[in-house]
Amino acid sequence: MTQPRLATQTEHGRMYARSVGGELEVPSITTVIGQYAQDLGGWHGYMAAKAALEDDRAMRASRSVGLKHAVIRDAAAAAERYRDQAAARGDRVHNYCENVALRAMDMDHAVDDAREELRQYGESAWADRFDEWWELYTPEPLAAEVTIWNRTVGYAGTLDLVAKIGGRVCIIDYKTKGTDRKNRVKPLDTKVIMQLVAGVKAEEALADADTGRWVDWEFGDAPVLLGVALGETEVKPQQANPDLLKHNWFKFCALRKVWEYHRSVDAALEESSLQPLMPVVPPPPRIHLPEQDAS
Repeated sequence: MTQPRLATQTEHGRMYARSVGGELEVPSITTVIGQYAQDLGGWHGYMAAKAALEDDRAMRASRSVGLKHAVIRDAAAAAERYRDQAAARGDRVHNYCENVALRAMDMDHAVDDAREELRQYGESAWADRFDEWWELYTPEPLAAEVTIWNRTVGYAGTLDLVAKIGGRVCIIDYKTKGTDRKNRVKPLDTKVIMQLVAGVKAEEALADADTGRWVDWEFGDAPVLLGVALGETEVKPQQANPDLLKHNWFKFCALRKVWEYHRSVDAALEESSLQPLMPVVPPPPRIHLPEQDAS
């Protein structure tokens, strides 16, 4: 996947500038959606337990304190390792998908190199399934890895693909997914609807990153928003329900405000050096005076 030239990772998530070297102004679409809290405690616990049970050192760990701590430490990081490996694989698969689209648009591409990289990691099946999907649905690419901007709400992002399928313009987002026990690609997360609707609601598209030239977004009326689950065994495209787009747009805009509030609080604390929580001393002891004799 082409790294967005105007995006930079910050303490507040990924943010975009208007030109190369410019001031970072707005959060990315994925950063905004990331404000939506999810409880992953169960998954983290499962991954840690699985890693500990599969560790060859586990049987010997009971006789060595140091080895025991090593097994625990590695098991605790299992979820992060899996996440990082999945993200790297996602980048490789996205890179292949992008180059297939560039080839279809008669632009410079590196399809062969991208496929070879997947082969080296034992991931050729993802490319094979994508090729089958591409041949079956015959998309006509209009733009690949296009960076978009919305000034009104304040966000930017990079869309995987805009293409015509069956004569209809589609905004497309690829998601690399694992395979379940039935050998089927795992389902898409419904948060992809927010990502797609944020894409179609863009106001500008990047024309030149170096000069910071932007043009009006011409696909704001795209009738089909498509999430595509890319798996090792199959590819499963799913359309965002048009009746739910409005609700997901409102939700996305609310999350954008949450991101801004988080950043405002952090900025206020940093500028003022105030402590978020202050100690409280107990109140002074009460003094009990002797009662006066009424007589």
